[in-house]
Formats: sequence, structure tokens, C-alpha cells
Amino acid sequence: MALKTLREYYGKEASGHEAASGAGTSIIGLLEVCLSDFTKSLAEATAAEDSAASDYEETTQENKIAKTAKDADVSYQTKEAAGLDKAVVDLTGDRATTQAELDAATEYLAKLEDMCVAKPETYAERAGRREAEIAGLKQAQSILEGEAVLIQRKALRGHA
Repeated sequence: MALKTLREYYGKEASGHEAASGAGTSIIGLLEVCLSDFTKSLAEATAAEDSAASDYEETTQENKIAKTAKDADVSYQTKEAAGLDKAVVDLTGDRATTQAELDAATEYLAKLEDMCVAKPETYAERAGRREAEIAGLKQAQSILEGEAVLIQRKALRGHA
């Protein structure tokens, strides 16, 4: 509007303004350059703001999507953690039961091995057993000799 007013004012053929018409043209030219610069700056600022607003909206949408995905991940991981905690409790109980069974089986195996596995006798045990056997045999021999003597004496008496 200022340019329009100045053009009208300096465009008139008034005698008092003829000397100033060259200055008016340069002022109008300067104002047109300023108007052009401001228009260009306004267009750039508007474009930059529109671009920033678009980027903001896009980033906001991406953040909403990422937040929703992360919330879902947290929910799933919480459920998984609860399931794993339950599994740990169950498996700990199973382990305790299995360990008790293993201990009982190991104890039974040790008893069976004591009963079933032949242990080599020591020399002292074998020598003691042999001596006891020899002593028993000598005692049996002496008993048998004593009875034989008695039988023979009967036989001799009975025939005589």
C-alpha cells in the first residue's frame, strides 16, 4: 500500500515535486527491493515452518508407533518373565525331587556293591582261615582215630 501511495504521489504532474521525482523513483525502487526481499524471506520462512511442522508431525507419528511397539514389547517381556519365573520354580522343585531320587539310588547302589562285589581277602584273613581249617581237620582226624580205635577194639572183643 505504501508503494501504491508513493507511486500515486510521485506520479502526479505537480510542479512542486518535479525536482523530487528522481528521489521518489529511487525511494520506490528501494522499497520494491525491500518488498521483494521480505516476500522472499517470508516465503522461505513459511516453507521452512511448513517443512518443520511436517517433520514434527512425522516424528510425532514415528514416536507414537515406537512407543506402542515398546509398550507391547514390555508387556510381552513381562509375561515372558512371569512364565520364566514359574518355570524356574517348577524346575527347582523337579530338581529337588530328582536329586532326592538320585541320592536314594546312589545309596542303594553302594549297599548293593558292598553285598555283590567280591573283595580280595588279605593274606592275614586267608592265613587265619587256613589255620582254622587245619585245626578243624586235625581235630576231626583225632576224633576219627579215637572212634576207629574204639570200633577196632569192639571188633576184636566180639570175635574173641
